[in-house]
Amino acid sequence: MTQLTALGKSPAAPTARRGPARSRRAIVLNLIAVVIGLVVWTLLATIGVQGLPGPLEVAAKAGELIADGTLLMDSLASLRRVLIGFLLGTLLAIPVGFLMGWYATARGLLEPYVQFFRTIPPLAIIPLAIVLMGIGEVPKVFVIFLASFLSSVVSTFQGVVDVDKTLINAARVLGASDRTIFLKVVVPASTPFILVGMRVGLGSAWGTLVAAELIAAQEGLGFRMQQAQLYYDLSTIFVGLIAIGVLGLLMDRLLLLAERRLTNWQERR
Repeated sequence: MTQLTALGKSPAAPTARRGPARSRRAIVLNLIAVVIGLVVWTLLATIGVQGLPGPLEVAAKAGELIADGTLLMDSLASLRRVLIGFLLGTLLAIPVGFLMGWYATARGLLEPYVQFFRTIPPLAIIPLAIVLMGIGEVPKVFVIFLASFLSSVVSTFQGVVDVDKTLINAARVLGASDRTIFLKVVVPASTPFILVGMRVGLGSAWGTLVAAELIAAQEGLGFRMQQAQLYYDLSTIFVGLIAIGVLGLLMDRLLLLAERRLTNWQERR
């Protein structure tokens, strides 16, 4: 009996330790990747690749922009635009995606428009947005909203369509109503797709930010980078790029954490 008990418990210990060990290994690899990137960057700057500023020069410029409050002001302005556009795009994309995936009529009516606008880059909408909405905050947020919406709606739709039909049929056999099936089967099964779509939409939102801030912006990371371009100030451009990357990475990590919490029932590699 003791041997059986020991045998029964032995696989659990490695499984329990696997998660923290994997996380530590990932962190170490991430740090190694950062160090390698800094070394390569320093080497390229040392040999004088097209006037490329080195890490120390960029860090000094970042210190200047932090000291006078410029970096904080620009970061908050860009973060506000991205958050508003991303949240509005996601909040609209999820119900639209569910409608398209669950109701054939809604799919037939909405899918042509979704697929049509997916082929048009959000940046191409900027001239039209300026004409229709002016040069205030609305067109900037709208372009970011459109990029987020189109990424998220397709993922949500695909998540609903890909729900295992066996689960739905089993629920029907057990007497579940359509509402119960939707809430208890379709929504949980679609959640991983929705969260992946949100992560893609977040990347699209940040990717659209710089172009959106072309619309008569007076502050923002994209605006600051465009101003620096006029004076060939590469250090400021690099500071803006790094700030966008860091903010986007932090937001993506938060979404990844939410994904793990909400889909902990899934098997993971």
